Parts: sequence; structure tokens; C-alpha cells
Amino acid sequence: MDLGLKDKVALVTGTGSQAGFGKGIALTLAREGCDIIAADKDLKGAEQTVAEVKALGRKAIALEVDVTSSAKVNDMLKAALEQFNDIDILVNTAGVGTAPKLFVDMTEAECETNININLWGTINCTKAVLPHMISRKSGKIVNFSSTVGVASMARGAVYGAAKAGILNFTGAIAAEVFESGINVNCIAPGLGATNFHAASGFPPEYMEMIKKMAAEGKTITPQDIGNAVAFLVSDVSKKIVGQCLKVSGST
Repeated sequence: MDLGLKDKVALVTGTGSQAGFGKGIALTLAREGCDIIAADKDLKGAEQTVAEVKALGRKAIALEVDVTSSAKVNDMLKAALEQFNDIDILVNTAGVGTAPKLFVDMTEAECETNININLWGTINCTKAVLPHMISRKSGKIVNFSSTVGVASMARGAVYGAAKAGILNFTGAIAAEVFESGINVNCIAPGLGATNFHAASGFPPEYMEMIKKMAAEGKTITPQDIGNAVAFLVSDVSKKIVGQCLKVSGST
């Protein structure tokens, strides 16, 4: 099926990890014909992703950004538009978690990390890109919730709250901009064998469990998520508005 993505420009955040969903999304969209703006706080990692995109024959640039800062997001967008006149697609992949704890044991800094990067990062990037898309009367936005944002999980209260907020934010923004020709949806991934949990400080026994599940093919891969994003940003799914696609490998 031709998804109609050839020569579209996609801005993907969270592309620095070489085992992450962001890189998988960038490469999948490149294979479908998109040019890529790879944004991440880890510029070196984003540059590695860009090198692989270019090897696929597509244009790409890497930009450093801290999504928690609206000023830095706006600077990133300005730099992106200087290289590419238009942005057709925004994928808000950037996210983080903290080690699982009871809520009463969480520090204020841990709570802020979960809210600022996951929820405010998504809000800041969407706020920056939307005026451009509205002026063009065209655009696709994919946000990232989580299965933890759809169904509560003990020891993940604030992370879950941030991801549930993204779910609600997606529906609200979708209703506001659909008449402007912009589709906004989100994805709720299940457990992935990425660097997410290691970077978030999950205990060794949890990491061993993920490794075992990955070996058995029971975790979600970057390609799984890339495929879902490619579908949602294509015109094939233009009648899908404000929805959350759960990609978890289970019911």
C-alpha cells in the first residue's frame, strides 16, 4: 500500500537513543520517502540516526533540543524551517521515566522529571509547530501516551498521570484543529526492549526480565512503533481523529 509519504518532512523528537522508538520511527518514515528532522537533547545520538536516514537516500538534519524549554523548542523549530520550508509531520516521541517507587517515596525532582519531559515536552513541541500547520491547513501529529497512561499501575503514579494527560491533550487538540486539515492522534506502546528503563534507573532484576521477554519476542520493537506511526501520519488514516492506538502485543 502506498502511504503517500514521499517527500513529506517529519520532525521526530527523541531520536538520540540508538535502540529507541524515536530512531525506529525516523528510519521507518525515511523508508516511506520522508525527509527527517531528528531532534534530541543528545545531539550526537541524533546525528547517528541522521547518518542512517541519509544512507536510505533521504535528506535529514539533527537538531539539539530540550523539550522542557519552550524557548529552546522554538529555536529548534526556527532552525528546522530554515533547512526545510515546511513541516508536514510532528512525532512527539521524547519521553522519560523514573525508577518505580511508591508515590509517597517519590521526590519532587522525580515528579517534575516525569511531568516536564513527558507532558510539557509534548505540549511545547505541539504549541510551536501548530501555527505553521494551521497556516498551511495541513499536518499530522502523533503523541505518545503509554499503556500505563491508559490503565493505572502501582509505583508509576506520576509517570502514568503525565501519559494520561497526553491522552487527554491529544483528544482536545484533535477536536480543535481537525477543521484546519490537521490530524492528531497518539500511540500507547507496551513494554519495549529499548534503553528507556535502563536510563530511568529500573532495578537489574527488571532489566533481566525485559531482556528475557525480548529474546522470546514478547516486547514491542522500534519497528512495531515505526509501522504504527507511518500509518497514522499517512492519508490512509485521515478519518482517524483524536484516537489512541494501543501497540502492546496483548489485549
